[in-house]
Amino acid sequence: MTTPDTELEPVDGAELLDDVARTITRYVILPSTSALIAVVLWIAASHAVPAWNCAPRLVIRAPEKRCGKSRLLDMIEGMCHRPLMTTNASPSAVYRSISKKPSDPPTLLIDEADTIFGAKAGDNEDLRGLLNAGHQRGRHTIRYSAARDDVEHLQTFAMAALAGIGTMPDTIEDRAAVIRMRRRAPGESVQPYRVRRDGPELDVLRDELNRWLKAHMDELTDAAPDMPVEDRAADTWEPMIAVADLAGGQWPRAARKAAVALTSDRDAGDEASLHTRLLSDCRSAFQDADALPTAELLDRLKGDSEAPWATYGPNGLSAMKLGNLLRDFEIRSSNIRFTTGQAKGYTRTDFADAWSRYCPEPTTTAGEEGVPAVPGVPAQVSTGTASLTGTAQAVPAPQAVPGLTCDATAGTAGTAWGPRAVPALFGTDDLTRETA
Repeated sequence: MTTPDTELEPVDGAELLDDVARTITRYVILPSTSALIAVVLWIAASHAVPAWNCAPRLVIRAPEKRCGKSRLLDMIEGMCHRPLMTTNASPSAVYRSISKKPSDPPTLLIDEADTIFGAKAGDNEDLRGLLNAGHQRGRHTIRYSAARDDVEHLQTFAMAALAGIGTMPDTIEDRAAVIRMRRRAPGESVQPYRVRRDGPELDVLRDELNRWLKAHMDELTDAAPDMPVEDRAADTWEPMIAVADLAGGQWPRAARKAAVALTSDRDAGDEASLHTRLLSDCRSAFQDADALPTAELLDRLKGDSEAPWATYGPNGLSAMKLGNLLRDFEIRSSNIRFTTGQAKGYTRTDFADAWSRYCPEPTTTAGEEGVPAVPGVPAQVSTGTASLTGTAQAVPAPQAVPGLTCDATAGTAGTAWGPRAVPALFGTDDLTRETA
């Protein structure tokens, strides 16, 4: 006797992911194709949590309200596995929600996360610790239960999405695909989302995603995809790229492009620590010199009006403070003979090891292509309306780097959303029906 699942037709993963992408873009305008790819793959990956070693976080943030954060979270809630939506849950409640069924944990969805982690929110170290530890399997927490007079081992491993205004704690964003939402421009339109009317369509997609991925759990558990990023970024993106490889079609290539683009964009927007900023600025100050007197290095550092060194202390950065900041990197001044005579200073070789470790020069691949469009994503600009500046997500051209700042590669903004970005997989008639 066959079960109902075996009587159903096999799921085409690529087409299913295309459907999820089309559904999201009907109600939300994403800032780039890379962002859409990440959201679709993150939703899909939530249905195969038992297969993953790391549970990626998804950070949805914007500079102001009314940028579509909560609507995107609605889409995720409608299609992810076992959503647990909250705005102000206590850490103990979240711990126990995960520990009830650690083999099949809920997907945590935290709206208005800025009220939890913002400047006026106070300390939320327990919740932050849960979100950090829960990124990797096996990192449980220990709590004493007075009622039982015993120690509890609580599970933390679960996927989590956070939406809010402004940045999240860097320890969370370092474990996340970061989606930078923005307010819709004139000419950009979406359909209103109503749970009673539109929710059933999302339910169908959720069930299809679950059926598809559960059928390939062993394959996903053993997956070891080639990763375009390294270290923690690779841990975060591995489940999403594994799902893309399973789907096939254009998704494997698109997923890797998105991983590189969003990781670069996140890293470029990170506020470097003061120590790392100093290393980067010293590299710019050295220019082509093999050595610089301390006084000359200080003059160049303080000469950058956008750097903090001119106001670092009553009289700006001093030789002693410079030495103290650099000492953690095992960089020390020495007596060097210059053409003007002997003086205390630094050589380029003093910095070489620290530069390579903490602020390496960005590398680019010759002929690297932009992020590909997701198959079948409809245009999101009304017919006959010109796309305003910033709407078409073309990859920006390299720009000159100002003096005394670290070179950084701008994150890929994505591919244009218009009809040209849609492959031949969907014809003009399909586009007309989607945008009607």
